[in-house]
Amino acid sequence: MTGASRGIGRAIALVLASEGHDVAVGYGERRQQADEVAAEVRERGREAVAIGGDLSQPGAVAQVVTEVEESLGPVDVLIANAGIVTPPTGVLQIGADEWDRVLAVNLTAPFLVAQRVFGAMCERGFGRIVFVSSVAAYTGGLIGAHYAASKAGLHGLAHSFARQGAGQGVTVNVVAPALIDTDMIPDDPEVKRQLGASRAVGRLGTAEEVADLVAAIVRNGYLSNQSILIDGGTHPT
Repeated sequence: MTGASRGIGRAIALVLASEGHDVAVGYGERRQQADEVAAEVRERGREAVAIGGDLSQPGAVAQVVTEVEESLGPVDVLIANAGIVTPPTGVLQIGADEWDRVLAVNLTAPFLVAQRVFGAMCERGFGRIVFVSSVAAYTGGLIGAHYAASKAGLHGLAHSFARQGAGQGVTVNVVAPALIDTDMIPDDPEVKRQLGASRAVGRLGTAEEVADLVAAIVRNGYLSNQSILIDGGTHPT
């Protein structure tokens, strides 16, 4: 899976390991953290490898997938979680380079990695692809149009892949979290309290709750072509 060195990605990697999956821990810059997650996967009795790559570069995707296949075998489950954010930026301040960089990592890379493994999944008659999006895909979010557009694009990708994989045993879905208590949230109890109070359930979500949802999707062979918002009941869909 991509983006597995911390936060939601780490939680997904660990719950999938607990459910019997070997895990490729993809990372961008956090090699030490990725190695630690891989070690935690091994403690759960599964094989793991930490593999780094700059997903803003199209050529990196094929290299990363090849390394995964050489280390762990064919990819049966793809969790596309890697993404980048920027400081909140108004539409008039987003430059072309910044737009391209955010979409390269958040949208183009998930497409390329899914494209790379999709054909073999269909040939084997089994596959699970989960794109990790954001509530920003529904609301525009707080970061900016570039981030919201990149996350919304994942929903379109999922619809196309899901339709083409439906008869081949390959399911494709999207999970869209909002306000999850990870290291991307300021480590300030009062800030967290205020953010949590804005949720219908009155608190922030946890990475483990998102991971539990992803694991349920991976287990389910009948659920496909769905976008699931996990945001504490704040935005009905």
